[in-house]
Amino acid sequence: MNSLQRLWDFGQSFWLDNLTREMLRDGELARRVTEQGLRGVTSNPAIFHKAITQGDEYNEDISRFSAEGLGVTEIYDRLTISDVQGACDVLHDVWSDSDGLDGYVSLEVSPHLAHDTDGTLSEARRLYEAVDRDNVLIKIPGTPAGVPAIRDALFEGVNVNVTLLFSIAAYDAVADAYIDALEARLDAGRSVDDMASVASFFLSRIDSLADEELEKLAAESLLGQAAVANAKLAYASFERRLEGDRWRALAEAGAQPQRMLWASTSTKNAAYSDVKYVEPLIGDLTINTMPESTVVAFLDHGTVADTVREGVDEARETMRRIAEAGIDFDAVTDQLLAEGVAKFITPFDRLLEGLEERAAALVVG
Repeated sequence: MNSLQRLWDFGQSFWLDNLTREMLRDGELARRVTEQGLRGVTSNPAIFHKAITQGDEYNEDISRFSAEGLGVTEIYDRLTISDVQGACDVLHDVWSDSDGLDGYVSLEVSPHLAHDTDGTLSEARRLYEAVDRDNVLIKIPGTPAGVPAIRDALFEGVNVNVTLLFSIAAYDAVADAYIDALEARLDAGRSVDDMASVASFFLSRIDSLADEELEKLAAESLLGQAAVANAKLAYASFERRLEGDRWRALAEAGAQPQRMLWASTSTKNAAYSDVKYVEPLIGDLTINTMPESTVVAFLDHGTVADTVREGVDEARETMRRIAEAGIDFDAVTDQLLAEGVAKFITPFDRLLEGLEERAAALVVG
């Protein structure tokens, strides 16, 4: 049993932060399920930008859709929905065998809607219906405008992957939205045992920005500590919520917890361990979605143990020391959220531009 498969022994699921048509066609995704213990897939505009624009796997469809008169946005829609449907089909047995706990594939609403509640909700409905798979998650950013859309989407029966969470306050808001939605479903006579959601808490980006600020303040002893400490405290908040009366009532009705998903787990700083954002955060009801580089590193030398509950007091002290050093951590996470939205908008727009150029070139060819 490899290290990725052993994560499940401690209640953590390994999801892959990548999706391409090639890995669907050549069986790579299916092999990862059987050989690596893969239990889910996440995608985002940057991932699709790379997949669609760097190869020729999509040329036939792009040419056909263009000849049918579809616009570039419609072509993007057809390509991404098709890939997500294919991945959902590969992972359907994982979803079925886990009683809906795992086996999900995520598809993101347009990042241009991050601050548009009504637009986000409408797009989430549309994508969920278009994919038409029980094991799809629609990704909605945890912005202030995103939270009510998340709540309403869940109430309507749309499974949601809440993305771009950097602060514990933002996590608490979406965790409460999940509970609110399930309670509203019960009050309306709807089921809750068939609903799923994950809260994607970002890691390496936090250290990248926090380290910049700490270096300015000559607080080198705190470098590289903010992200994991912040995540451990968020997990502690997650567990406290599961101990509350509101959640217990939902659990008795068959509801599943909104699991915590660790995202942005590739190490940006070469001075840090390449499994820095995996090893300290292993534990029950968690997910780690890894890019290819982290998968390779963890398979090679990752250590598996029940770690996410360790060092919570130390994490609290770390965050206190960071504040004492002069870092406004709320300002850090606010900046990261704004940058995170922008970092998805840029590849999304570039992808549409690239699709337009590719379609024109194929028609000429």
